[in-house]
Amino acid sequence: MSGLRALFVVFRKELVDGVRDRRSLLSMAFAAAVSPVLFGIMFTVVAERRKSADAIVLPVAGAQHAPAFIDWMQQQTGVVIVPAPANPEAAVRSRDEDVILIIDPDFERAMARAVPAPVKLVSDVTRDGSRPKVTRVRNLVAAYSQMIGGLRLITRGVAPGVATAVRVDEVEVSNSQQRLATQLSILPLLLVLAALTGGMQIAIDSTAGERERGSLEALLLNPVPRLALAAGKWLAAATSGCVAVVFSMILTINVMRRVPWHDIGIRFTVSDAALLSLLALILPLALLLSAVVLCASTFARSFKEAQSYLSMLMLVPMLPGIVSTMYPLANRPWLAPIPVLGQYALAADVLGGSPPAPIFYVVAGVSAVAVAIALVWTTARLLTRESIVFGR
Repeated sequence: MSGLRALFVVFRKELVDGVRDRRSLLSMAFAAAVSPVLFGIMFTVVAERRKSADAIVLPVAGAQHAPAFIDWMQQQTGVVIVPAPANPEAAVRSRDEDVILIIDPDFERAMARAVPAPVKLVSDVTRDGSRPKVTRVRNLVAAYSQMIGGLRLITRGVAPGVATAVRVDEVEVSNSQQRLATQLSILPLLLVLAALTGGMQIAIDSTAGERERGSLEALLLNPVPRLALAAGKWLAAATSGCVAVVFSMILTINVMRRVPWHDIGIRFTVSDAALLSLLALILPLALLLSAVVLCASTFARSFKEAQSYLSMLMLVPMLPGIVSTMYPLANRPWLAPIPVLGQYALAADVLGGSPPAPIFYVVAGVSAVAVAIALVWTTARLLTRESIVFGR
C-alpha cells in the first residue's frame, strides 16, 4: 500500500469514527455555538442599557421645591419625571429603582441667594446595569447647574466664558469601521477557540483514546508508514476543526447582524470579502492547532490525561487573543510569520477596514502549516517508540 493511499485510508477511518460519535459531534457543535451566542447576548445587553439611558424614567423626591428645574428636566429628550417612593434609599437598595433624585426643601431659597442648591442622587455603584442611567442624570444636573451659573454671570455683566479657563474640543479621527473593529476584537478569538475545540475530540480519541483502549498496537501492526498514519489522523482532526470554524463564523455573523448596533452608535458593516479574509487566516490555524493537540495527546496514557494536558495548551491560542483585546495589534503585518499572533494581527487589520497585502496571508498560512507539518512529523517519530506504543 502506497503512503498516500494509506494516509487516505487512515483519514477516512478516523473521520468516520468521529462522525459516528454523536456525543462528540454535539459537544463540538455546542462549543462552537456557545461563544457566538454569548457574544451576541453581551452586546445586545450593552445596547439595551445604552437605549434605556436615553429614555429614562426618573423618580424625583421633593419636585415641588424646584418647579423650574423639574420643567427643564422634562424638556430634555427621553426624560420622564415620576414621584419617588417613600424610602428612596431602600428602593434603590432593593433594586426597585436604578437612581432617585432628591431635591432639598431649601432648593429655591438657595437659588435665590445664588449659593449652591443641595440635591441628592441615590444610586448603587455596584450595579453595572444602572450606571448609564446614573451617568445621564448626573450629566443633566451638571448641565442645568452650568446653565444657571452662566445666567447669573450675565445678570452681573460678566461673560460666562470668563469662568471657563480652558475649552476642550474633541476631534474624533477614527471612522465607523475602526470603532466597529474595536468592538469585534474578540471575534478572532472565538474563531480560534472553535478551531481548537473542533479538532480536539478526534485528535485526542485517535491517539490517547486508542492508546487507552489498546487498539493503537493493533493499528500499528498494519503495513502503514508511521508518517502516513500520523498525517491521516491529523487531517481528520483538522477537517473537523475547519468545519467548526466555518460553522462558528456563520453563526457569529448571523448573531451579530441581529445586535442593535445603532443603539451603541455603531453601524455594522462587515463585507463578505472581510469574512472570507478571516476564514483564510483562521483555517490554516486550524491545521496547526490540530497538530498541536495530536502531538500533545500522543504523550498521554489516557483520554483524561490528554484533556489535562490540553487545559494548559488552551492558553497558547488564548493569550494572544486576550492581549489583542487590551493591546492593539493592528497595523503590524510584520507579525505574520509568527503563528497565532500573526493571525490576530492580520485579523485586526481586516476588521478595521484596511486588509493587508495578499503576501501577508500567504506568509501567515505557510508558517502555520509548516509548524503543523513539523509537529505531525514529530508525532510520527513518537509512534515508533515502545514507551509510547506499549506504555500504560
